[in-house]
Amino acid sequence: MLKWVYGIVAAVSLNACGVAYVSPQVNAADNKVRVVPLTSESLLIANTATYAPKQIPDVFFQNAGNRSGLRGAGAVPPPSLSEQQRPAALTTRLPPPASPGPYRIGVGDVVLLATKTSGGTVEELTGLLAAQNSRQGYTVQDDGAIAVPDVGRIVLDGLTLEEAEAQLFQSLVENRIDPTFSLEIAEFNSKRVSVGGAVANPTVAPITLTPLYLDEAITRAGGIATPDAEFASIRIYRTGNLFQIPLTEYLREPNLQKTLLVAGDSVFVDTAFELDKARAYFEEQITLAQFRQQGRVQALAELTAEIDLRRAALTEGRTNFQERITLDAVDRDYVYLTGEVTQPGRFAMPFGRQTTLADALYSDGGFSSETGNPAQIYVLRGSEADFGAVTAWHLDARNVTNLILATRLNLLPNDIVFIAEQPITRWNRVVQQLVPSLITSGASIAAN
Repeated sequence: MLKWVYGIVAAVSLNACGVAYVSPQVNAADNKVRVVPLTSESLLIANTATYAPKQIPDVFFQNAGNRSGLRGAGAVPPPSLSEQQRPAALTTRLPPPASPGPYRIGVGDVVLLATKTSGGTVEELTGLLAAQNSRQGYTVQDDGAIAVPDVGRIVLDGLTLEEAEAQLFQSLVENRIDPTFSLEIAEFNSKRVSVGGAVANPTVAPITLTPLYLDEAITRAGGIATPDAEFASIRIYRTGNLFQIPLTEYLREPNLQKTLLVAGDSVFVDTAFELDKARAYFEEQITLAQFRQQGRVQALAELTAEIDLRRAALTEGRTNFQERITLDAVDRDYVYLTGEVTQPGRFAMPFGRQTTLADALYSDGGFSSETGNPAQIYVLRGSEADFGAVTAWHLDARNVTNLILATRLNLLPNDIVFIAEQPITRWNRVVQQLVPSLITSGASIAAN
């Protein structure tokens, strides 16, 4: 019995001496280990070290929709037709009334002179044929005269037919020629009116012995050829002045149709709004709109195909990078967790941003609230200047407000976060190792 008691005492003594259980702790006895309480002032010193976080590849920042422009179907050709604008109400401006008067011979007219011929019985019996053979045409030349053989030049320009006969009679008498003759105008070339615009056959209508009226001139041009009389008008240009008759009024008023035309007039049937041209314009606009729409559809199809290809390439690049992380084939920075943490190991520092002590403590393998001692939280950081020197930044989290400092303390690669155990945790672990030893020791003593 005494041996058994001695065995128990020996086992307790061994455990009390730490032989059965060794508790990790930060030992500042070595001059190379410096424990610095973490305060707002010391925090500034701890964060003086510079650190550039690792960056994720550019493939994670790219998107599939970046492009400078769409190729599409190319530039749209410019329209070849202009839009037809509907004019305002047409006004009526009539030319001043003109008096027809007798026709006066002018330059370019051809006059036909028939004279009596002398001959035998046969010629007298065939007087009609003889008269026809003696008919001669003469053109009024640019000096206003005609040239008659054996008589000379006779000025007829500006004379009426009656005045021309008198002038010719006097010239024949003066030259002792039988003044038996007849005179008529064979061709009217000196006085004309041009007709154009929206007519069937633009033409030049001569003014003859009878007056020329507006309706007759338009009829000689084949009539008005416009499907929309509402926006058409008849315009008359005379001696530098412009006169206008709306087509609707012209067709409605007979007196307007009998407007007398004079030599030099120009008649133009104008249509300010042509249905055919308007229809052609809108058909062209529809064609251009369809071309634009087709270009947009083609450009959208090209863009969709390109985006799909880019998206597939980006997805493949991101997937490959994530698989490399899984295989631990990516160069990364780590912080190591030890002591009273949920899962001792390494904590991967995130890409592109700083890591704080709070990130490590509240990670999946961080602080163990059951066994960890909040008063003994350390960040162990080696010195780059001195190989063996270590600075232990001590955070006392018994005052919970000090955890604010944990959110501001930037960790560096290869830092070690150490959390000491609570006293009760140390005692429980001693007991857990002691009880099996007592049982074993007691059994050995009893056996002896």
